[in-house]
Amino acid sequence: MSKLTKNEKLALEKIEVGKNYSLKEAASLVKDVTNTKFDASVDIDVRLGVDPRKANQMVRGVVSLPHGTGKTVRVLVLCTPDAEAEAKEAGAEYVGLDEYIEKIKGGWTDIDVIITMPSIMGKIGALGRVLGPRGLMPNPKSGTVTNEVGKAVKEIKQGKIDFKVDKFGIVHTSVGKVSFTADKLVDNAKEFISTLNKLKPTSAKGVYIKSIYLSSTMSPGIKIDPKSVE
Repeated sequence: MSKLTKNEKLALEKIEVGKNYSLKEAASLVKDVTNTKFDASVDIDVRLGVDPRKANQMVRGVVSLPHGTGKTVRVLVLCTPDAEAEAKEAGAEYVGLDEYIEKIKGGWTDIDVIITMPSIMGKIGALGRVLGPRGLMPNPKSGTVTNEVGKAVKEIKQGKIDFKVDKFGIVHTSVGKVSFTADKLVDNAKEFISTLNKLKPTSAKGVYIKSIYLSSTMSPGIKIDPKSVE
């Protein structure tokens, strides 16, 4: 293991091992222990009492964070020519169709989200090998396959994110940046956890939200008392 830097040591000393912090305490602490020169992301990891191998316990959904994620999301809209103006006006960085399909086939994935229309999904199926592993495949459930491309672009730019539980039963997402106030981080985290609670599978038994950790890109995880979020 690499040697801890002075800042990392100081950060570890501020976090009490074994302590369950309230969400508000954790949001203030994560700002306090992050000493990066860049505006680090603040992430939340929630361990759920589900078995993701069972289809009826797959937790997947969409949430609009009240204060956004603070990230610049690069959007590609693959659409018919009549929808191009609407997509550009809404703020999409890249808009087109065949030229971008060819670029992606060549390995280009310099984007964060792809939005497309139902009528075009047939053309995009062939890109699954490139887009699937990177989590870029458009999906009607996450609102990225729609005829209202302008509305979808605006929602994503304003902080709409989609998430799903991984094979270990953990859901991971970003709830802002270290530059956000602690209150904004709390609002975003609460909105995310409230959405998770609404998605609880009826077949999930026992404790649903098992643990919650808040961390920044470079900080240790801070354990949160799940009751402080209710």
